[in-house]
Amino acid sequence: MIGDDGTQLGVMSASRALAVAEEQGFDLVEIAAQADPPVCRLINYDKFRYEKRKKEQEAKKKRTVIEVKEIKFRPKTEEHDLNFKIKNIKKFLAQKNKVKVTLRFRGREIVYAQTIGVDVLRRIREALGEECVILQEPLMEGRQMVMMVGPK
Repeated sequence: MIGDDGTQLGVMSASRALAVAEEQGFDLVEIAAQADPPVCRLINYDKFRYEKRKKEQEAKKKRTVIEVKEIKFRPKTEEHDLNFKIKNIKKFLAQKNKVKVTLRFRGREIVYAQTIGVDVLRRIREALGEECVILQEPLMEGRQMVMMVGPK
């Protein structure tokens, strides 16, 4: 049994340990059940739970959440619209988010996937330049071509 200040109180029966805990106004908490004999500690359990919750909240504040934003294109997207969407991709990367660039083909446009589609994604990659890291090269998934981009 371990006391509230960390000192060892020795080996004692469970009933004796409960009596000591009640006498000192603490809770008896089993720390290591697999040990022989099991290790118990005297603590104020409500205070322990409160401090644990506070630590979790503090860790949650410091945690950064990386979102995956998605920008969709078509093979015949005009130059101005393409530049506007590239500007949005740069904004997302500046916010430390990953961006999923999707090029969707409809109907007979799928024939141009390996020519126009690759060319559009190459232009996007060149426009982003050194501001990003390509996490996933362009890949066909059904009727759309997908490329993942991450912040540097």
